[in-house]
Amino acid sequence: MSNIQSVVKNLNSLHDFELINRAIDGDRGCFAEIVTRHKSTIATTAINMLGDMEEAKEIGQQVFIRFYKSMHTFKKESKLSTYLTRITINLCLNHLKRTKIMQSRSLELKVAVHQTSEHFSSDIENKELVNLTLQYLNEKHRAVLVLRMIKGYSTEETAQILDVPSGTVLSRLKRAMDHFKTILTNELKYEG
Repeated sequence: MSNIQSVVKNLNSLHDFELINRAIDGDRGCFAEIVTRHKSTIATTAINMLGDMEEAKEIGQQVFIRFYKSMHTFKKESKLSTYLTRITINLCLNHLKRTKIMQSRSLELKVAVHQTSEHFSSDIENKELVNLTLQYLNEKHRAVLVLRMIKGYSTEETAQILDVPSGTVLSRLKRAMDHFKTILTNELKYEG
């Protein structure tokens, strides 16, 4: 086994908290391993929140830059994935507030539904429709729907990430699901 393979195998066996400690001590390889482990979760969360690949990439970079600068303050009270998801959601919400993307999403949704076949014959079309419909929801409802239904976080984990009570998560989720279904139903009737 080469020396590089040995180092990679060693990093793979370390817990996230051990990687953080070593990265704080200056081991860049450990920080690179953190990024490798969590980049897909961050990317899918950002894409689901923003609906735009380029914006999601920018947010993903900001997440890891922010974490790198503040990892010495990470209290290790929650899983690193939960903490990074919280940063991602917050950055996405801030981005959405700044750019007010929601106003332009209605037209994009109508165009996407028009271009999508009535039978939704492929998974790609379904994912595109879901992502565009998500953009039509307000930020609070979108965040809950992404975390609970797409990312699979529990109600308690979602509450922790969003820093709201569990009851708020449940009520937002109900409203988000109702609104999501209404949007899809209305848009599909529009096509019919």
